Amino acid sequence: MVNMKAKSRFCPSPTGYVHLGNARTALFNALLAKQKEGIFLLRIEDTDVTRSKKEYEEALELDLNWLGLCWDEGPHKDLNHGPYCQSERQEVYDHYYTLLEQQEKAYPCFCTEEELALMRKVQRASGRPPRYAGTCLGLSQEKIQEKMTAGMKPTLRFHVPNDCTIEFDDAVRGLQRFSGSDIGDFIIRRADGTSPFMFCNAIDDALMEVTYALRGEDHLTNTPRQVLILQALQLPIPTYGHISLIVGDDGSPLSKRHGSRSIRELRESGFFPEAVNNYMARLGHYYENDTYMSLDELAGQFKLTNLGKSPARFDYQQLLRWQQEAISRKQSDALWEWMSESTRHLVPEAKREMFITTIKSNITFPEDAEKYALIFFSSDKRMLLEEQKKILQEAGPNFFRVAIDAVEDQGQNFRAISEYLQERLQVKGKGLFQPLRIALTGELHGPEMAAIFRILPVSEIITRLNLAQQNMAN
Repeated sequence: MVNMKAKSRFCPSPTGYVHLGNARTALFNALLAKQKEGIFLLRIEDTDVTRSKKEYEEALELDLNWLGLCWDEGPHKDLNHGPYCQSERQEVYDHYYTLLEQQEKAYPCFCTEEELALMRKVQRASGRPPRYAGTCLGLSQEKIQEKMTAGMKPTLRFHVPNDCTIEFDDAVRGLQRFSGSDIGDFIIRRADGTSPFMFCNAIDDALMEVTYALRGEDHLTNTPRQVLILQALQLPIPTYGHISLIVGDDGSPLSKRHGSRSIRELRESGFFPEAVNNYMARLGHYYENDTYMSLDELAGQFKLTNLGKSPARFDYQQLLRWQQEAISRKQSDALWEWMSESTRHLVPEAKREMFITTIKSNITFPEDAEKYALIFFSSDKRMLLEEQKKILQEAGPNFFRVAIDAVEDQGQNFRAISEYLQERLQVKGKGLFQPLRIALTGELHGPEMAAIFRILPVSEIITRLNLAQQNMAN
């Protein structure tokens, strides 16, 4: 079988919504394929019929398309290697089971779960690693038929010689070596006739001409077993690369308590896909260029040698940094569509561009934009915090009387207004800016003061300053 092009793959199980770790695996495989001008394959590993659901498969495709990780081959894009859902490929797997049995490299095992559990318990008690003891390896055809006639349903085990050594060159971790005695004979077909991950994943990689299989390091111990299967069937073996797992700030596996969310949740909360991609691309992969990049640029600088072996630590603040980078590069029309319907309803058409320009560097999510829309275009009274009230009290009623005079004299020219206040009140810095900002926005931080004065009508500025003055008088 000749591989005309490099091909990487992403093969998730549709048993839940795609989380950050799976999405990063998809991203690395997509970047590798793009960098090598090859093919990015999507395969759905849905052999777990009790947990796999069509809704998760559809959600997965939506998430990948949203991230821009559009597959070149897979569901809806058949390149003559389909079907691409493993639940539709059982005849393929059955064919290779037959070949392995004919070669006497696989055999039926009738051991029950209780017997296997007892076997493992005895092995541990004697200081040995729990491995299948080969109980059914030597069963005669007569004995096998007798058990089958009795209604017993066997699993199928792949036989691993104790004296064999399995070696492969991991694209991330270098040469890997495993002893057959440490692996033991393992199950390649369940008692109900279905295929476990170990088998169908390897078979499909070979038949679909996958050349690179980047996946989490938790699969590293699966690889020697899959290498054995493919060698026995004389099928091509892809280059495996086992990437570091993502952990939380405490070093434990990444979970929701570390701030991790599914890709669906990130999308629905308002993250931009470019932000998520720029963040994920640097989780376990080193880029000399730490600036915001497109998918093509990320692919152009992607290197297998830059994939790290140490766990990648999730940092939500870094994800927010890339989100803010994405916002800074978005055109106004894109940001307007990103904002909520209630925000778009609040902002007058004539003030749209000014509003977006004013708040762009101060927002991270759509709700931030809505907050500023309410501040600038709603008459609702804003509740002040004690710290904010204290700043207004320290400024005093006279500050606001003079500020009103300044606005009446200078209009929306903040520079002239600030000079007016400095000259008459001898205030500057925080003593000048903070009381004005709180009076006009109810916030201690936010857009530049000059922009606030431009977006609010003079009449509204005076109204808000008057309200602050009256509060001081009271």
